[in-house]
Amino acid sequence: MENLTINDVVAATSPSQTGGGALGQLQQQQQSQQLPPQMFTTAAQLLDMTDKKLMVALRDGRKLIGVLRSWDQFANLVLQSTIERIFVPPSPTSPGLYADVPRGIFLVRGENVLLLGEIDLDKDDDAPPGYERAEVEVVHRLQRERKGRESRREKVVKRKLGELGFEGENMGEALI
Repeated sequence: MENLTINDVVAATSPSQTGGGALGQLQQQQQSQQLPPQMFTTAAQLLDMTDKKLMVALRDGRKLIGVLRSWDQFANLVLQSTIERIFVPPSPTSPGLYADVPRGIFLVRGENVLLLGEIDLDKDDDAPPGYERAEVEVVHRLQRERKGRESRREKVVKRKLGELGFEGENMGEALI
């Protein structure tokens, strides 16, 4: 193990030095740990996805499928031929259902994108595993019923927690 000083590092990094010995190996390791120039760590990564079919999951839970036509430095996306895929999860008595709602050209603000990925065109026409296609009206009705049940259940849980002395959100704040 060599003891190095600042002068050794400065001398080794000067253009006149070829980088031999332990210090040269250290420099090569540091350079190999950097990302290759073709790897982007910003919105520019979207360059490879332009003109491809993508699935975009939004922060509000919606799932969009469309062709990425344009984007900017904030990862705002323009999707063409977009559909919104709506899911109703499977229950013990029935399989999961899904429906596709055509949305056309869709502008997505970058801060609302939770996840995005390329669609495998060979599997594009297949139904998602565990789900069956249904009419849009049926899926909307089942989704509203499910949200209503979840809302009622959440109210009961909050009430019971309040009776036990737990405060919900904003319950301990004084309103002026």
